[in-house]
Amino acid sequence: MGHRLSKIYTRTGDTGTTGLADGNRIAKTDVRLEAIGAVDEANSTIGLTLAEPALPEAVRASLTRIQHELFEIGAELALPGYLAIRPAHVAQLEADLDALNAQLPPLKEFVLPGGNRAAAACHLARATARRAERRAWAVAAAADVNADLPRYLNRLSDYLFVAARVLARAEGGAEALWLRQE
Repeated sequence: MGHRLSKIYTRTGDTGTTGLADGNRIAKTDVRLEAIGAVDEANSTIGLTLAEPALPEAVRASLTRIQHELFEIGAELALPGYLAIRPAHVAQLEADLDALNAQLPPLKEFVLPGGNRAAAACHLARATARRAERRAWAVAAAADVNADLPRYLNRLSDYLFVAARVLARAEGGAEALWLRQE
């Protein structure tokens, strides 16, 4: 286990750089750091969803596991060469997604983010996961990145979309559908 922070401010970033886990310093505007930040945002928005009290247990369990996996993704991005996310992680997301989707009617219209607080929070998590995926692809264009890392983030946004549909329908609720203006 690495060092724990006992002092939150270090002043080492005051010149516009930050340290990676391997000791290298990079600009705070570097695509790698943008990706790390986007993954952190996605994890935080999943935390917001988990703060909702009436989540179905299958969704709660998956989201809790996903938060830990997102920390692993952050570690991969912060420590070039570290490998944590594997095809099995992507397969687990697909299995979770398929299990939730089996409960839902076929989608016939576009879904608006909303429905209830839990679904809206999950849609926010989906949107931030999409940003994290885009940032991960930017890193992959500039450096070697585990191919399963952006694939995982892509599947995560799919999972979060389906989870938001489930959450919108929980407790007798309904999805908010886009009504095309003629």
